[in-house]
Amino acid sequence: MASTVKIELDVLLPTIPSEEDQCVERLRNLAEGNRGVEKAHIDHINGKAVICIHYNDDFLTLSQVERLMRQSGAKLSRRFQHESLYIRGMNCSDCANNVESVTRRVPGVLDVAVNYSAEKMRIEYDSEAVKRQQILGKVKALGYRVEEQEPEESFLQKNKLLLISVAAGLALLTGFLLESSASVAAPVYIGIYLLAYLLGGYDATRQGIKAAMNWQLDIDFLMIVAALGAAFLGEWAEGALLLFLFSLGHALEHAAMDKARNAIRNLGKLSPKVARVRRSGAEVELPIDQLRIDDVVIVRAGERLPIDGKVQKGISEIDESPITGESVPVTKGLDASVFAGTVNGEGTIEVSVTRLANDTTLARVIKMVEEAQTKKSNSQRFAQRVTRVFVPSIISSVILFIVIPPLLGWLSWDDAFLRAMTMLVGASPCALAISTPSAILAGIAQAARSGVLIKGGIHLENLGAIQAIAFDKTGTLTSGKPEVTNVSAMPGVSDEELLITAASAESHSQHPLAKAIVQFAEKQKLQLVSPQDVRTLVGKGLTATLGDSRVELGNHKVFENAELPQEIQKKVHALEAGGKTCIIVKCDDVYLGVIALADLPRQVSKEAIAQLQKMGIAETIMLTGDNERVAENIAGKLGLSGFQAGLLPKDKVEFIKSMFGRHKAVAMVGDGINDAPAMATATVGIAMGGAGTDVALETADVALMSDALEKLPFAIGLSRRTRRIIMQNIFISLGVIAFLIPSALFGVASIGIAIVFHEGSTVVVVLNALRLLRYRA
Repeated sequence: MASTVKIELDVLLPTIPSEEDQCVERLRNLAEGNRGVEKAHIDHINGKAVICIHYNDDFLTLSQVERLMRQSGAKLSRRFQHESLYIRGMNCSDCANNVESVTRRVPGVLDVAVNYSAEKMRIEYDSEAVKRQQILGKVKALGYRVEEQEPEESFLQKNKLLLISVAAGLALLTGFLLESSASVAAPVYIGIYLLAYLLGGYDATRQGIKAAMNWQLDIDFLMIVAALGAAFLGEWAEGALLLFLFSLGHALEHAAMDKARNAIRNLGKLSPKVARVRRSGAEVELPIDQLRIDDVVIVRAGERLPIDGKVQKGISEIDESPITGESVPVTKGLDASVFAGTVNGEGTIEVSVTRLANDTTLARVIKMVEEAQTKKSNSQRFAQRVTRVFVPSIISSVILFIVIPPLLGWLSWDDAFLRAMTMLVGASPCALAISTPSAILAGIAQAARSGVLIKGGIHLENLGAIQAIAFDKTGTLTSGKPEVTNVSAMPGVSDEELLITAASAESHSQHPLAKAIVQFAEKQKLQLVSPQDVRTLVGKGLTATLGDSRVELGNHKVFENAELPQEIQKKVHALEAGGKTCIIVKCDDVYLGVIALADLPRQVSKEAIAQLQKMGIAETIMLTGDNERVAENIAGKLGLSGFQAGLLPKDKVEFIKSMFGRHKAVAMVGDGINDAPAMATATVGIAMGGAGTDVALETADVALMSDALEKLPFAIGLSRRTRRIIMQNIFISLGVIAFLIPSALFGVASIGIAIVFHEGSTVVVVLNALRLLRYRA
């Protein structure tokens, strides 16, 4: 007899970063290799990945299957290691490419991604084929430091490159002044130039030669060759100038990238390191990593919350802008969710811990933003492919240019060599290599600071290409909760009497419609009566006794054996035509009237959709499982270009696929749960209300960390600005190369001009990218 069991992947493979990892496929294969297991596949429950095991219980019991899977997971976790390490000492994107290329060639390394912007390396390796120290040894042999955690740096460490570069510049200036003086002998100023060479070329030589020894020809190597070539021709000043500007460019680039990184690092500084906890009746201060679930944390006025939890006592206004980007404080009372890093207002609150320190919303956001930086965009991959082919091609071209013109009698050997060195400088793609990662880092950082989590450079770029957006209705365009819209009493009955009767009868019910009616009555400060003999009529309504009267209320099915008065029928028909749900109320033999409810559109939805349409989004369409009448009403109020009603999750997937016939790039906006399949199908999946919503954070490409839909135009606008800046940077970098190569070949540009243009373009593209840190919608 066949049975099934579903086990969460993060229980079996706690070190695996995502369900796309190869270890998940290995786990599935191991499961299917067991006698009695018929099939194993990946499924999702509430947005969490699970492995579903179909087994024959004639051969295996449930406990045996669970034990086998835990053993298989433990075996895979021990063998296939996944690590995220900080790589210190990388001064350009070429450095990251070198580390990645050299590490990838180590036998046993299965996957590696090195990101210069984040200064991080993510690596997967087979521990039975290679030892961890062997991999780290390869990285260290290239001249870089490997750190387990992000280290604190002193002033000298942070500014080492800049200080060395300034020293090289002073040596260059001194050498130039001495050379200009007729009274100074050549060996003296050449000695000073040599000092400028040693200082300016320190970092490039150290890294370029080690990379070349591993068969990686990078930009550092090109600069070393060009500087040595200048010295060989006696152009000591030009060579020293090249190395000075090259080192200065690296130093400024590093400082600028640090500015963008700090935007993310500062998120990690928001959460306090200690918490005031009530333990055994006393208040004690503990490090946040010692907190336990259900601990009670006391947060006083003006303090930052150290942990995620629910308010157990007190009421206060909380500034949630570090998480959601919303500047208006939110009132939090009993059982309200609160998040680490947010700021308490004027009231003292007691918070029951619901998540441990390493699992708070803020901690997960920081982790995901860091991981996002390692996911390369299409533009970044293009720049890397060009650089990888371009550098060897330039070296080959330089060698040919040194040899062929003199052999043909066009140039002397000295002129050919000098022009070749000039071309070598001008053609080096430093600016191209950094043009995309600098913009991606700045864009992701600015989005995170504004309450939008973008989980990779490719998603940041894709957002800007979106031509059509499909929206889920409930919880996305609407509040997700029914609200009373009409209280329509019969002649001779007051609205107050109708509402008191309905709310009193519904006061013990947990149905969403009942809660909405009771809350509406309480806002009117009406005095309710406690009901007796309450009977729920599933799918219809309920009956209850209030004093000596018998109350019946619900939809028309409650009264299907009775003839409704014409007045009631007219009211119901008119209200339902507007897409509302009607509750008919009857007390004893008298019909009191009708209460209408609806899931109302969010206040900002109409403005956000209008803004998107103004931005040029060609199609804004609502996908809902609700009936056509409700869908038409909501779509009309919000100004959507269309709607599709009565859809199941699989129908939404099919409709998203059909949209690709009309548009190249389509986004799906939903709540991250039942919309997950459609979000995965779309070019970009966008989840609403990411703060505190596990599913939204895990399943979407982009998560809006508050329920405010107006963040969507901001995210798309930021993406478009990022794409423009990337294209500007690529144009600048390729344009400078296109100008300098022919200028060098025909002797128009000297090596000094090539140096200034080359290094200047690198600084320009980084500063251009940093403009994204000031982007506002």
